[in-house]
Amino acid sequence: MAITEFDTSLPSIRQLQNLIKQAAPVEIKLVTGDAIIGRVLWQDPACVCIADENSRQTTIWKQAIAYLQPKG
Repeated sequence: MAITEFDTSLPSIRQLQNLIKQAAPVEIKLVTGDAIIGRVLWQDPACVCIADENSRQTTIWKQAIAYLQPKG
């Protein structure tokens, strides 16, 4: 199994990295129509992890995301 390269030159990767550094709240809308609000803890080539206001962590496959936007 090959390791996927994490291309930090991509704007979407850089945007998420900035949101992680800022600990900024975000809203993630999933392709199912569900919305998750929290802050991005980490990302890898396949997933992002969001912590809600109760520090409960949810790992989301990137392909399940319809959109992500800063909250507030």
